[in-house]
Order: sequence, then C-alpha cells, then structure tokens
Amino acid sequence: MLKTIYSFIILVFIFSSFSCGKATVKNSVPINFDSSKNIIKSRFNLPDGYKRIISEKNSFGDYLQNLKLKPEGTLVKNFDGTIKANKDVYVAVVDIDVGNKDLQQCADAVIRLRAEYLYSQNRFDDIHFNFTNGFKAKYSKWREGYRITVKGNNVSWIKKAGESNSYEDFREYLDIVFTYAGTLSLSKELNSIDISEIKIGDVFIKGGSPGHAVIIVDMAENEKTGEKIFLLAQSYIPAQDIQILKNPMNTDLSPWYSSNIGEILETPEWTFISNQLKRF
Repeated sequence: MLKTIYSFIILVFIFSSFSCGKATVKNSVPINFDSSKNIIKSRFNLPDGYKRIISEKNSFGDYLQNLKLKPEGTLVKNFDGTIKANKDVYVAVVDIDVGNKDLQQCADAVIRLRAEYLYSQNRFDDIHFNFTNGFKAKYSKWREGYRITVKGNNVSWIKKAGESNSYEDFREYLDIVFTYAGTLSLSKELNSIDISEIKIGDVFIKGGSPGHAVIIVDMAENEKTGEKIFLLAQSYIPAQDIQILKNPMNTDLSPWYSSNIGEILETPEWTFISNQLKRF
C-alpha cells in the first residue's frame, strides 16, 4: 500500500484514498473454529470433493500453511491499537505483530512473511528486498553491523554496530525495508506466473499509486476436476494485522477462491487481473 516516500526517490507517489466498501459476505462453507487447531491448514474446512495440497516440508508453502491464527472472533487491529473499520472483509487474523508504526501495509505484509520464513530457516543471505529507487537492502549486510543511511537521493551503508542476527535487529531491518519499499518495488522483484501454475506463496500484486498485494497461504484441489482453490491473506491501509480474506463474489465457496477466475480476481478491498500473479 502507500506510505511516505522519502526525498531520495525521484518519483514522488502521492497518497490517494479509494473505496473500501464492498458487499457484506455471508460465509456458508463451514469453518473449523476449534481453538486447538489455530493454524491455517486446520482452521478452514474444505468443500466436498477437494483435497488440501500438502507443501514440501520446510518450504515457503509449508510455512504459510502452518501460520498461527488468533482465536476465532478476534478483530483486526491497526498499528495504533484501534479496530479496522471494515470488519466484513476477513474471517481470521494471523498471529503476527503489526508493530507500532504505520509501516506494515500490504506489500510489507508479503515481505514480512517471506522474510520471517527465510529467517526461520537461517537463510540469511536470501533475505534482501529492493527500495523503490532500486537500492538493494541486504539483510546479510545488516547482520554485519552496517546500517542504511539516506541523504537526498543517495542511499549507502555505514558501519554502526557489531555483528548480530538477533530477532530484534532483524525487525529493525524490516522496518527500514517497509519504509522505503512498496508495491511498486516488490512487483518489479517478483516473477510473473501464469494462473494455471498457481501455488502457495504466490502473490497477486498491483504496483503503483495506489497499489495492493495479497498472498496465497493455502490451497486445495478438486480430486475429479483438478480445479484449485486458495486462501488469501493481506494487510491494508493503515498498517494492520495480517488477515485471511472472505470471498465477496462467491459466498458459497468463501473464504476459498477458485483459480478459475478468468481475467478478474475480486477481493473485498481490491480488484486484480489474472496477469498480476507473481512469485518470489
């Protein structure tokens, strides 16, 4: 989503608001709210005839399917502790902090999930994201004690601390990335994927001003027809808890989405087109 773009960026993106109002969704697919099953792959029941796709152990898909959820009925909170105004867009809340600054918006939530996965696997050298001006922020450099400084249009590394891979320092790194990256930079980093090849961890993303991003966190397949269905997660404006979305266009299937979307994917707070599907 949009955030303040600092002076080093040549192009200045001006915040513009857009309607968040969509039809109220009534869920008819039964959802498992057993408090002992508060992870994505066990919270949500499947429609008849579908079988959950099992991700390879320790893969990004496996990490996403096993994300912890807050208890049923939890409301999405914004970074300042207030409740998200539109309560009709989600069915569950991911148990990951949003921070206390207006930073972890839509693209940032995708970045957060990818970075947390790589961090959990000790794949520190693989954690890197581009700023909107193209600067490559490498976590491996941050771990060595270097910090990013911005002066006008110039971005550089300066040695300021000792070597550390503490989680606290990792979160500070992410806040810097959230400040200077967004949908535009992330959309350029990701690789385009045909909808027929869709898998867990793929991202629907529209880069720009405004822009938005949602990430696929679970999938299942129809054992007879081969049709795939998926769950979507997002953050939004202002920075808020990561949430599992309802399907506003198919209340019988909600919160699942069919991959047979044609050209348009309608989510509660954004409309994507099929060629906006991308992958890390």
